[in-house]
Amino acid sequence: MSFKVDKQTQEDLNLLGKYTPGSVFNLFNKVQTSGGERLLQQMFQQPLTDPQAINTRSGLFNYFGQKKLLFPFSKQDFQEVENYFRIGPSSSYPGALLHVVSARVQNYLLKDERYVKLQEGLSVTIKMFSDLRRFLDLLNDGGTTPFDHEKNILLGILAHPRLRNLLEQINSAKFSVVQLAAYDYLIKKTLQAEMETLLENIYKLDIYIAVSAVGRDRGFTYAEAVPKAGHLVRISEVWHPALINGVANPVNFDEGSNMIFLTGANMAGKSTFMKAFGIAVYLAHMGFPVAAKFMQFSVRDGIYSSINVSDNLNMGYSHFYAEVLRVKKAAEEVATGNSFIVLFDELFKGTNVKDAYDATLAVTAAFAQYHQSFFIISTHIIEVGEALQKTSQNVQFAFLPTVMHGNVPKYTYKLQSGITTDRQGMLIIENEGILALLIEK
Repeated sequence: MSFKVDKQTQEDLNLLGKYTPGSVFNLFNKVQTSGGERLLQQMFQQPLTDPQAINTRSGLFNYFGQKKLLFPFSKQDFQEVENYFRIGPSSSYPGALLHVVSARVQNYLLKDERYVKLQEGLSVTIKMFSDLRRFLDLLNDGGTTPFDHEKNILLGILAHPRLRNLLEQINSAKFSVVQLAAYDYLIKKTLQAEMETLLENIYKLDIYIAVSAVGRDRGFTYAEAVPKAGHLVRISEVWHPALINGVANPVNFDEGSNMIFLTGANMAGKSTFMKAFGIAVYLAHMGFPVAAKFMQFSVRDGIYSSINVSDNLNMGYSHFYAEVLRVKKAAEEVATGNSFIVLFDELFKGTNVKDAYDATLAVTAAFAQYHQSFFIISTHIIEVGEALQKTSQNVQFAFLPTVMHGNVPKYTYKLQSGITTDRQGMLIIENEGILALLIEK
């Protein structure tokens, strides 16, 4: 079963996108190989839902984070290896020999670079084999490690009898036409399956080293996944991973306490807190390091958010109707009985205050009855929280406070229990001198 995250949620949490500023993908995209980057993109698009698979992957990252090893190949050298393997194999050795002879003749007569590229590609590939074997020797810890399975696969390929003569050519500056054809055919055709497996595991190694280094350098930790039936999330401190010195807050859910009703002024940090939690849940399902001090969670079926919903002029949707459609979609998912994380920031802000109050109260109370899903719902309408306190026993009430220094509001970004009484909207307007400016003009 796949982990459900739709496009709106991906955008709300800024999860994907190599060219998207500040994306979570870019935070971890420190890999050295193009294949590693492709595999990293796949991991981001396919979070896991099996607790054992999640914990196995996070164990690998944790292992490499503790080892503090560098990727054993330079970015330029491995790019040459990848380029060499992109030159497809001949279907037979005579064909390979004919191809090399042809490249050699064209190099001599026309200064064609293909022959030189074959020579250089084979040399750097042999060097890659040798460097990889030395690197794997560094992982002989004298006991079992999370990387043993992949390490043994790589060692088995490097120990292949057909590679023995090739590895002895590590110091060769140049190969004869016959040698070049034979070794090229061996690597690309005879051992094609083994080479594909070797490259795939090197790409994984690239990711393990790069991602674990990001987690280690930023003080992230690894979440423990438990079966869905546990229906819990326990986080001692979570912060937004893009913030170097982000303020951390606890988050705890279970079936008897499955909703946080969140209030606070604009700029108090409600959206950032919700995004921080959503990103942590997403990364935890990937087995990646999370911006938290401790996290344990039951696997969920997906995340659904409504944080940055806008109108849709092409479809003729107003902002309010776009909000209604998001709530409807979330209701459809939750009503199936699946276990979702649902994040709603400022429900129904696109309509009048009376309708917003009635709709927010009704929808929030209804969602709270689905104990298998966990919700964070924020609003400025504190009266909704006061009504919920009288009817819902499974709702946590929390707010992000505003501290006044004279007429200047300051924000702590630390969650407190209860419902805010802060009302600084007019004060901020007055501090900016808007009314005075209009009166003066």
